Amino acid sequence: MSINHNVTLELDERATNGVRVAFGAGGLLALVIGVLILAWPSKTAMVVAAIIGCWALISALVSIAVGVFSRSRGTWPRVGHIALGILLAAAAIYTFANLGTAAGALAVLLGIVVGISWIAQGIVSLSMIGGAGSKIWTLAYAALSIIAGVILLFSPMLAASVLFVLIGATFVVLGIAQIARAFRFGAA
Repeated sequence: MSINHNVTLELDERATNGVRVAFGAGGLLALVIGVLILAWPSKTAMVVAAIIGCWALISALVSIAVGVFSRSRGTWPRVGHIALGILLAAAAIYTFANLGTAAGALAVLLGIVVGISWIAQGIVSLSMIGGAGSKIWTLAYAALSIIAGVILLFSPMLAASVLFVLIGATFVVLGIAQIARAFRFGAA
């Protein structure tokens, strides 16, 4: 009986140590990403653009390969895959040739998407005001959401820059908290 108890304790210690290492590594990674975003926001945005460019290039190669080697498919699906692959390859090449411009375009796109989603959330909130328990808070939320969404649509780059800094600060705080959690995990 004591042998089984010792094995269970050993497994529990190994599992606890594994979780600690995972928490610590995740926290350290988040902290590093946050510091990079805050210290070099434009360079970090270009790295994100490069990662997306790599994804586009890999997707282009896969799409072209499916179009070329997929003998069981009809002509139009194969042509479609090849055309998609060419478009993705062109996007990847453009991204790598102009990382700064690509990062700016991604920032603008992010600002526009968030702006539209906030406007939509505000409109949906307004449509539900009749059944809301607190009409004033629902109206306030809807108005603020719509106003914030419109502001984002008129200045998406500024909004994306602010969001990027907030993301960086959040990564730093969460990274520190996760590292602290790693040291405390499993403690009584």
